[in-house]
Amino acid sequence: MANHKSAEKRMRQDEKRKTRRTSIRTSVKTKIKTVLKTVEAKETEASREALATAVKAIDKAASKGIFHKNNASRKISRLTRKVNSLPA
Repeated sequence: MANHKSAEKRMRQDEKRKTRRTSIRTSVKTKIKTVLKTVEAKETEASREALATAVKAIDKAASKGIFHKNNASRKISRLTRKVNSLPA
């Protein structure tokens, strides 16, 4: 346990940041899963729309420091390749 006032504040801040990070991370995971499900079902138009929302969410998370920019770029690249592999 923290003994100093500043350490107690730091613990409170860390807890807030942790909950914020986990909520953003789980929402991004959900959006990625939606893209993968639509690709698996071979729904071209739905997967393109899901990809657009997933890319936006991943970029936003990367800008907030939740994902490293290269990690976010890799996720976007892999999702885009899967969506583009579908017939037009």
